[in-house]
Amino acid sequence: MLRFLLIANKQGQTRLAKNFVDDDKTVEERYMFHAEVVRKCIARREQQCSFIEYQNIKIIYRRYASLFFIVGAEQIANELEVLEFIQSAVEALNEYFRDVCELDILFNLERVHFIIDELVFAGHVVEIPRQIALAYVCMLDVAQL
Repeated sequence: MLRFLLIANKQGQTRLAKNFVDDDKTVEERYMFHAEVVRKCIARREQQCSFIEYQNIKIIYRRYASLFFIVGAEQIANELEVLEFIQSAVEALNEYFRDVCELDILFNLERVHFIIDELVFAGHVVEIPRQIALAYVCMLDVAQL
């Protein structure tokens, strides 16, 4: 089960923070926790493994160009499945934005949230074809015109 998804740039600025599970942390505690996780992932070398255990949470991350996609998961989660989810999410964002970049995420945050919501429900990855998930988001675009 996924607990959160973070998208951060190389400088450590969080561009998207999506929590899938409610916890007992305050907003400030959650912010500090996310900032520490981002710092730990960015500080690692490229040759190091993409899995970290931090405060009883598995942190799985992947770097695409200048963005880090960081997922926090339960201890029993399969790391390779989470990496597959990250790949799927990046492919969906690339397809929607035609090569996603940091500015796409900044200026279309609502759309990014919609796409992630189509791929994850209550912390569980939804096995839905990417084209169907994106079709729902495209319908929202048409409805707003």
